[in-house]
Amino acid sequence: MSAAFLSANELLKGGPAGLTHAVERALWYLGFNDVRVIDGAGDQGADLLAVRGREQWVFQSKWKAGGKVDRSGVDDLERARTRYRADKAILVTNTDINATAEARRVALNGVGVPITVWHGATLRSIGERMPETVPAKYALRPYQAEAVDAVSRDLDADGTALLVLATGLGKTVVGGEIISRHLKTNPNARVLVVAHMKELVAQLEKAMWRHIPKSVPTRLLTGESHPGGLDGVVVGTVESVLGAVRVGYRPDLIMIDETHHVAETGRFAELLDLCGDAEQFGVTATPWRGDKFDITSRFGYPSFKMGIAEGMAAGFLSAVDYRLYVDNVDWNAVREASVHGRSIKDLNKSLFLPQRDEEIIEHFREAWRTTTEPRAIVFCQTIEHAEHMARLFASSDAAWANASFLHSALPRQRRQVLLNEFRLGRVPVITCVDVFNEGVDVPDVNLIAFLRVTHSRRIFVQQLGRGLRLSPGKEALRVLDFVTDIRRVAATLDLRRSLEAQESEHLRVRMPHASRIQFSDETVGSLMDHWIQDAADLETKADEVRLQFPLTTGVE
Repeated sequence: MSAAFLSANELLKGGPAGLTHAVERALWYLGFNDVRVIDGAGDQGADLLAVRGREQWVFQSKWKAGGKVDRSGVDDLERARTRYRADKAILVTNTDINATAEARRVALNGVGVPITVWHGATLRSIGERMPETVPAKYALRPYQAEAVDAVSRDLDADGTALLVLATGLGKTVVGGEIISRHLKTNPNARVLVVAHMKELVAQLEKAMWRHIPKSVPTRLLTGESHPGGLDGVVVGTVESVLGAVRVGYRPDLIMIDETHHVAETGRFAELLDLCGDAEQFGVTATPWRGDKFDITSRFGYPSFKMGIAEGMAAGFLSAVDYRLYVDNVDWNAVREASVHGRSIKDLNKSLFLPQRDEEIIEHFREAWRTTTEPRAIVFCQTIEHAEHMARLFASSDAAWANASFLHSALPRQRRQVLLNEFRLGRVPVITCVDVFNEGVDVPDVNLIAFLRVTHSRRIFVQQLGRGLRLSPGKEALRVLDFVTDIRRVAATLDLRRSLEAQESEHLRVRMPHASRIQFSDETVGSLMDHWIQDAADLETKADEVRLQFPLTTGVE
């Protein structure tokens, strides 16, 4: 069976963007493990960057309503090959190239600059020869298969289900398999996958390609993308999907990604209410909401649940070597707070003394030099802070000369190029604010530094999760936490207690490396542990909450 999305008719209807999109999907079937669209102003001749193994491939897409591609397409690609230091360069067109372009291609090949052409007939042949589904790297893990069964069972019985899996455990993989199972039973079913922002939606569509047959189309529905039809699998932002539902679109199965964004009222609630006849399930790594709305009231008690500590203990997440730097704790503030209640906001101002950038750099350098093939993310406080720290890293050590900042103010194209270079190891350190919180898959990361205050338990877990994915050769995730918030201390202590509880249940038998969470000064750590032991749910408290801690003893 051929892939419908690579047929001559579909490629012609899709226009320039459609050709790039079709090639992007095809590359996953061809064994590529990182594919990024970078077309647009300043792309320097490239539309797609893709990685297979350790090879960098660059693609230039040339769509034609009629006629053939001229020499400019070959010249553009030759420029892109040099710019992105590509190992392979492919010119893709839905038609063919003309004689002048072919002569230029042959001339370049003759001087050691190989250019390959995938024309319309090549794409159709690829569509016929590619497997029915994207080749899986591995079978479902036992808990993932159990989760698929549990969610599917609850959907059949109740019409709703909830999956809670820590970041790195494959919640999207499980969601994709649930959709795959549904399509096997109902090949013509309309499936809807919804998220709260367009960047996440684009990633979800790509993730779905790994689970659905090549004969099933996917449609991206956002404020910038309006597909001609809504058959197959629609992946969209809640605002755009709600607009389609209001005028009659009705899916048979709905998956809500990052389900913690579902509130008691609002756009997600309206969407789910309007589609009450559809089966509905949510997936999230962090089921907590700031407004205390319980998402189980919408989706039911979790059909399956596995947290960070359980995932680590069972060997499905990377071990963690976590160090909190508490050398800057003002113990006078501890004594004062133990006697007089203080709000968290006031406590943080007085408790944590400022740390110098030079000290942070030196601690980071020590960790870097004792980590095998280090690849690092540094979470910063603001965009300005991220840019400052990137410059500081780049000027502080030759190994970090290509350190770069990544934040939401950068153009999408620049972010994609940076992530591609990071994946290849060409950029060793990325400083950022919140870009890595949701939906970014960076399994090679083995060093994380926190230089920012994180008031949200959910954000802390998401950011930590960026480094917890398993990767070949990765022994453990190193975490340097220059803590400046008492809630962070509470969160890490809670994680340490959870890991210790899992160890006591003998769940670490498969772990090649044990996790540890330490303070830079363990004497300080034990006192902090005692100090906040009775502050229930401290990690989720608001800035204005006043705290009363037990009296400290032995603090000199």
